Amino acid sequence: MLKEERQAYIIHQINLHNKVLSSDLSVQLNVSEDTIRRDLNELAENGQVLKVYGGALSKSFQFPFQEGNVYAKESKKEIAHKAIELIQSGMTVLVGGGTTMIELARSVPNDLQCTFFTISPLVALELAEKDNIDVILIGGKLSRNTNIVSGAQVINELSDLRVDLCLLGTNSLSLDEGITDSDWEVVQIKRAMIKCSKNLAILSIAEKLNSNQKMRVAPLRDVTYLVTDLDPKHPKLREFAHQIEVR
Repeated sequence: MLKEERQAYIIHQINLHNKVLSSDLSVQLNVSEDTIRRDLNELAENGQVLKVYGGALSKSFQFPFQEGNVYAKESKKEIAHKAIELIQSGMTVLVGGGTTMIELARSVPNDLQCTFFTISPLVALELAEKDNIDVILIGGKLSRNTNIVSGAQVINELSDLRVDLCLLGTNSLSLDEGITDSDWEVVQIKRAMIKCSKNLAILSIAEKLNSNQKMRVAPLRDVTYLVTDLDPKHPKLREFAHQIEVR
């Protein structure tokens, strides 16, 4: 594989999953970790990714308010508009972080009356623009890699909540493994969010379906709704629709 092809693959994986590890890319591309590190350094110098210890981050995930950075922006807008239909006035809603959740927060109608809890300061700022929404930002240590709060304090606060609906993005979703991720802290936070929620909606672009990461968050049976940028009758969603409600 040529360097240009290898780097294009790396950029796509970073945009898709927000974060990549050098060790994983080394296995996927069958090259040494030194080669991957050189690729990541070059991509970072060109302003295409953000280099971090052990891998790299998507610029769209770190700087979601810079419009040109957001990957699959139109698809995420479509998902956000579909997900809004799940929210009814009077509900208590728990929201995760990420670019899709920011689009969802922007899509909330001004006449909707709800209480939103969130682990994302960026999502909280968007929700705070809505006239009839009460916004509660759960406190904890802010992760620079994910722009969400994490740690034991967050998990303790979530354990005291009982919400009607939890809206989460996902790193990967598959029929066999369910919701998976590559960040152990994120896994713990998402598990706590799911545990305190009556219903769970996973918001995902179609590219993330039928893929797996190393760490399991929850099995597919814990998901109530799957919201994607595809038509619910799309063949790619057929097997998911046998187990959960697809939108």
